[in-house]
Amino acid sequence: MKVLALLLSVMMWTTVGAKTMKKEIATLAGGCFWGVEEIIRAIPGVTNTTVGYTGGTVDNPNYNIVKLGTTNHAESIEVEFDANKLSYADLLGYFFRLHDPTTLNQQGNDKGTQYRSAIFYHSPEQKQFAEETIAKVNASKKWPRPIVTQVIPASKFYPAEEYHQDYLKKNPGGYTCHWLRD
Repeated sequence: MKVLALLLSVMMWTTVGAKTMKKEIATLAGGCFWGVEEIIRAIPGVTNTTVGYTGGTVDNPNYNIVKLGTTNHAESIEVEFDANKLSYADLLGYFFRLHDPTTLNQQGNDKGTQYRSAIFYHSPEQKQFAEETIAKVNASKKWPRPIVTQVIPASKFYPAEEYHQDYLKKNPGGYTCHWLRD
């Protein structure tokens, strides 16, 4: 009986004491997806990241096709996060600090439409937050040029090849042109 009472007590505490995760998805493109993923995966509240391709015209793209810059796919990251711990607006705050959103189709040495800055929104609320965030970042004058980040409805996301997933975790010291700016 005591064991059963203890078990019921633990179950009630878990149900009452634990907050249910409010899962949300964001899809962002900020240049080479390796560096974007490396920074975003470390943000408290992020529960999963997947790098891949979206926004283009070719079904089932792969790196060898996307790198040519002819598919209009962007190297992107799909971010799953707990909105009870990380707001979409705060996630966008990190996004605008980890890459240069003022360079058209380029991050560092990487050039082409596949390296463009884009926010692929999944809801009208995400679109609104994206547009408001861009206006705030532009008004802040933190960047010397205007933001060129596209705000586009989310389309089919194609996960990249396995060797691209968690690339910088698997290859410490690998190439990245991303860092968090003040």
